[in-house]
Amino acid sequence: MNRTDSFTRYVASFVDELVRSGVEKVVISPGSRSTPLAILMAEHPKLTCYINVDERSAGFFALGIAKAGQKPVALLCTSGTAVANYYPAVVEAHYARVPLLVLTADRPHELRDVGAPQAIDQIHMYGHYAKWFVDLAIPEEQPTMLRYARTVAARAVGTALTSPAGVVHLNFPLREPLVPNLNLANLWSKQDNRDTYVHIAATSPVLSDNQLDTIVQLAEGASAGLIVCGEHHVPGFLEHVQRLSEHLKFPVLADPLSQLRAGDHNKQGIIESYNTILADSVLVEALKPDVVIRFGAMPVSKPLTLLLKNNPDIMQIVVDQGGGFRDPTLNAAYMITCDETIFCKRLLGKVSKREASPYYDKWVQCNELYRGMVDSLMEQMTEMFEGKIVRELQKLLPDQSTLIVGNSMPIRDVDTFFSQTTKGITILANRGASGIDGVVSTALGASVDAPKRTFLLIGDLSFYHDLNGLLAAKMNNLDLTIILINNDGGGIFSFLPQSKEEKHFETLYGTPIGLDFSKVVDMYNGFYEKVESWEEMRTLFRSIESRKGLNVIEVPTDRKNRVNIHREMLDCVSQEIRKVLKQ
Repeated sequence: MNRTDSFTRYVASFVDELVRSGVEKVVISPGSRSTPLAILMAEHPKLTCYINVDERSAGFFALGIAKAGQKPVALLCTSGTAVANYYPAVVEAHYARVPLLVLTADRPHELRDVGAPQAIDQIHMYGHYAKWFVDLAIPEEQPTMLRYARTVAARAVGTALTSPAGVVHLNFPLREPLVPNLNLANLWSKQDNRDTYVHIAATSPVLSDNQLDTIVQLAEGASAGLIVCGEHHVPGFLEHVQRLSEHLKFPVLADPLSQLRAGDHNKQGIIESYNTILADSVLVEALKPDVVIRFGAMPVSKPLTLLLKNNPDIMQIVVDQGGGFRDPTLNAAYMITCDETIFCKRLLGKVSKREASPYYDKWVQCNELYRGMVDSLMEQMTEMFEGKIVRELQKLLPDQSTLIVGNSMPIRDVDTFFSQTTKGITILANRGASGIDGVVSTALGASVDAPKRTFLLIGDLSFYHDLNGLLAAKMNNLDLTIILINNDGGGIFSFLPQSKEEKHFETLYGTPIGLDFSKVVDMYNGFYEKVESWEEMRTLFRSIESRKGLNVIEVPTDRKNRVNIHREMLDCVSQEIRKVLKQ
């Protein structure tokens, strides 16, 4: 058999096994050296291919698909710097525990390190950010090599999904010719009568009875207990953690990415205002816990992090199925490697049901007071303030929608101002590395399989960072509505000590860019409108509710006034909560 048929059969075996192992989608950044993989992926009847010509955007686009669906997505590029451009998305996927299969084409071994064009050192390119790396063998059609190709594919998918989920990097050295023979008979035939050549079974770590008894004693002995939930995607967890909260009478401090603030589940004991409450030193003293059970990634809230960091006497129990060491406070007393849902179920079966304590009632009372006061203050506000944008957006978003939130100030505004709702709103963000790059592409990736509309709340600098990502909407006919908060610069720095350095602040941190974003939206065939009042925002939002494609609503705000409005409002709320707690 000639070499073309030989590498065709080898690569086809690999691609087919990816599909049999659960991969449904692949994002392809076009290039020459990756031709065998790209053409055979496009040819496979059960693979959906998305083309994204900018590798950095492609990486985040694939990450968005995988993050939203919690399923592995393949990402393919040619050799050279294309591989390096995936790096930011790989880093995010690693820290956010997103299953991603990065497939990079490479020059064959004889063309490495000899000055060949488009040849760089791709071996272990992503370092420890990849859970597993393989520099594959040169394609052959021997039965052993076809089994090898299938084994690598199945193992790659299983490794990417095994908790903690993450990145697998497979590097393919390929010799010319590169165009496969699509006329080969039985191109997708399986081997050895197996549906999947290697099945990688998922397992869940559990807690021993002795370890569980220790946690039971801590929980039952606590007079002021809290549950803290960060970003989480474990099926069934929401119901069981809420039941545990109700059973122990431990309030749940719910990060917006925990998915506990939105939905039709029981929200008794769910606290969303803790970021503001814990920013007040008087309230911290009144509401300091003695035991904290924490699930998921570390929440966005800095006041919560400081509470746990500055009080080593708080007994912290961190539960993480992935076995990571997610404790930036360096004060955790127990690091529990266990399936979070199973942990809740087993603890429920062991601990006694408790009545609401004064500590529990204080948290619930503070939360209700906060929500009512903020609603009242927002109703009176006429300025285009970022916190009210979040509040208005929450009212305008349809049920069963997905909201992607940009980093820097948008995620913090959502943390502070997104309150409880019965709407089914899934909130996602790139909080693994917390960068402002690739957010547009992530949102477009998340929109691929969204049950209803997908929305993106993003700042102007982050939007600028990923303007190339908008091409995916045009090329793949995707629907995304972007709420672009434009305060002409880096708003978060106005809250930091750097803001006192007036001489260099605007140049180094404010970084105004003064761009007219309407032109770039038009270039990608999108709809653009700027709104400058709350009524305009509501009217426009409703008018484009059923509009397909890319929609951008720009909301100008005043970066310089924003800090004062934010602090004055929340100081007012904190003072009222103090008065109530003293009664």
